[in-house]
Amino acid sequence: MPTSRKRVPGTTKKSRTPITEELAEELAREAEAGYDLSKGRRVGRRSLAGGTGKSPRLNFRITPDLYAEASERAEREGKTVSQLARDALEQYVTK
Repeated sequence: MPTSRKRVPGTTKKSRTPITEELAEELAREAEAGYDLSKGRRVGRRSLAGGTGKSPRLNFRITPDLYAEASERAEREGKTVSQLARDALEQYVTK
């Protein structure tokens, strides 16, 4: 069964760690101290087309059962569901 990615109130977005008073105070201290923006993460992903151009996007809907199966297979293969879907589409189109 696919895991829900919906926001859980009172938790952090990525890890869903509960936001305690201690965590809130720690995050506030970090923010007040300031961040070195030169060490920030690059936004976005590397282009699949190579170079600096944008890669085309393809969005479509699938059943929850198919998503669950794809998620399990992707995990077994050490891939993301997107990587699995790209590989499957490439194999289908190029055969």
